[in-house]
Amino acid sequence: MLKAILKRLLAPAPEAPNLPEREVALAALMVRIARADGAYDDAEKVRIERVLALRDGLAEDEAKTLRERAEEIEAEAADTVRFTRMLKAMVPLEDRSGVIEALWEVALADGHRSADEEAQIRLAANLLGVNDRDSALARRRVRKRLG
Repeated sequence: MLKAILKRLLAPAPEAPNLPEREVALAALMVRIARADGAYDDAEKVRIERVLALRDGLAEDEAKTLRERAEEIEAEAADTVRFTRMLKAMVPLEDRSGVIEALWEVALADGHRSADEEAQIRLAANLLGVNDRDSALARRRVRKRLG
């Protein structure tokens, strides 16, 4: 199964994935955001697992397994386009702000905004067709939730 997901994520033009593959792509993108600043810590890992659990009603161990698979896939992928292309194929435009919120959840998990993480989110938002204004609104919603 991991091999099939890797093949689709790394293919030049991936097919439209089913829900689990979409969530693997989202998880891999969240891992990429978390790793962007060179400090991938436990707070970010826990946040990724929480976001995945909330989005899909996963149990704690399922979310952890999904995050761990995503870490492997992210390490193999040459660029962010693979993940965003898959998400763009499966997530309607009106729901993509939710993807950006998930990315901000991870980026802000450690309590500060990293320029590298922010740049990755800007890139992902652009590739997903989410404008800067909607990305900023997503960031504000996350900051408000996090307090």
